[in-house]
Amino acid sequence: MFSCAILFGGQSALAQQPVVVFAAASLKTALDEIALQYQEQSTHSIHISYAGSSALARQIQYGAPAELFISANSAWMDTLEQSGLIEERSRVDLLRNRLALVGSVTAPEPFDITTDLKTELGTERLALALVDAVPAGIYAKAALQSLGMWDSIKTQIAQTDNVRAALRLVAIGETALGIVYDTDHRADDQVKVLYLFTESSHPPILYPAASISDQATDAGRAFLQYLQGPDSTAVFQAHGFITVGDEQ
Repeated sequence: MFSCAILFGGQSALAQQPVVVFAAASLKTALDEIALQYQEQSTHSIHISYAGSSALARQIQYGAPAELFISANSAWMDTLEQSGLIEERSRVDLLRNRLALVGSVTAPEPFDITTDLKTELGTERLALALVDAVPAGIYAKAALQSLGMWDSIKTQIAQTDNVRAALRLVAIGETALGIVYDTDHRADDQVKVLYLFTESSHPPILYPAASISDQATDAGRAFLQYLQGPDSTAVFQAHGFITVGDEQ
């Protein structure tokens, strides 16, 4: 897990108790910007811990002091809700995303995934987040299975703890290709999108957010509300996320 503590000095004692947010790693660039923006108009600081949604959900189950959880899929939020850990009526679907195959900026184009994937990989590896636990990996495996390609390349998969770690492997040349969210490639100028998977090839990529029942505070609820407002929406969209209900 990696975290971002966004704190300002010289504020009230109340502000020294930050709102603790657990968020999917793919949200980091946009959510860091939103948190800084929010703190310019609030006395409350925001502390965000990023990791794969599965790891964060398990930590919440074990009692980690998170006030808000933003997952990269519905299943892990469902798990917490079924365990009674989500504050009633706080859950909301914030965003949607797309799945992308990425490669080095020098990778050849145009790219036909059905014929070029094996050729471009050669004997190298394909970076994915954990395919049985992390949403990005689950979606990627499903997409490759829908194309009938999973069995032929599964021995070349390099699995990582979260989607940004998979992106990093491609960026530093440790793997030839990777499958990440469409929004992720914007965080690293060493990679480019070679192929966008059709949304019908995998389960819907949704980002639900909710307050944690025994940790929720008014400050945390206010930040959750802010995430649904126009200022946050503008930032999310600038980073390539699709607002739920948007017909793009």
